[in-house]
Amino acid sequence: MCYSKVCSVFFKEIYLRGRLIVISGPSGVGKDCVLCEMRRLNSDTLVSVSATTRLPRSGEVDGKDYYFFSKQDFENKIKNNEFIEYATYCGNYYGTLKFPLEKNLVSGKDVILKIEVQGATKIRMVIPECLSIFIVPPSIEVLKKRILTRGSNSDKEVDDRLKQVKIEMIESSNYDYVVVNDKIDVCARKILKIINNIGKGNL
Repeated sequence: MCYSKVCSVFFKEIYLRGRLIVISGPSGVGKDCVLCEMRRLNSDTLVSVSATTRLPRSGEVDGKDYYFFSKQDFENKIKNNEFIEYATYCGNYYGTLKFPLEKNLVSGKDVILKIEVQGATKIRMVIPECLSIFIVPPSIEVLKKRILTRGSNSDKEVDDRLKQVKIEMIESSNYDYVVVNDKIDVCARKILKIINNIGKGNL
């Protein structure tokens, strides 16, 4: 059975018990900050923890910000069919583990997936009913400054991420909504409004 069919069967049993909300955006756009503000505004906001092979950034906690795996461990989980979706981004694996997501959806909770474009494309293929939201920066110049401010990326990594941004911005047209992150609190409120089924089209 192919990958997409496996995922389709998996979600067919659990999807209707909880809504799946996909949030994507280029590196440095402020997805984590926006989600943190969403949690502050609405304590019921539940965000799925993704897995990755990249190294933790300063202050990141394993199991809270990401599940941090070695490349070998990640690839073993791929072989064991433990991911709903996975992809490579700037040289690292990123993916969503099945079990934690299934547990929350089965209980009837709405779950937000913060995933990159490749993963979001796979999710939309198997769950076309999911709500997809793409966060964009006010401008590429602002995005570059945000990435440089992190101080955790080499010059090559910054260049690679900016090249990837061009590809991702094209993909944004495939999402249900596109929201500009000019101010974190405003962006968070707009996304919560969308999730609550208020508003239509790009905001």
